Amino acid sequence: MTKNDLESLSTIRFDEAKCLFSNGLYHGAYYLCGYAVECALKACIAKTFLQHEFPNKATVNDSYTHDLSKLLKIANLHQMLLADSKNDASLEINWTVVKDWSEQFRYDTNITRALSEQLIDAVGDQNSGVLKWLKTHW
Repeated sequence: MTKNDLESLSTIRFDEAKCLFSNGLYHGAYYLCGYAVECALKACIAKTFLQHEFPNKATVNDSYTHDLSKLLKIANLHQMLLADSKNDASLEINWTVVKDWSEQFRYDTNITRALSEQLIDAVGDQNSGVLKWLKTHW
């Protein structure tokens, strides 16, 4: 899978999440929205590998996670997020919402409309959304 594939998947998953939400399928919307962020973070990680470079095995292995906070650190974006959040309180709030997503929500049948909407808004905010911010780094 290439960096471009991950970028495309991020956009596709977010569009799918919005479509599901619009049709009252809040559980699926929440779940796919988190994957949109995961794919964006993995695109950022892919950018850190140089062509013809033999990548660090630990970095590669650690990248096979769904933990968004860990992926942020692997992408070397943790400090950048902290710095950018000082100038944009909404970005900080949005990351606080997004970072708690987990692939384990696939088993949670209690995802409400409000919870799903909160995640989609945090990811897709046109000014301070997590996805918009990540796209500036991929």
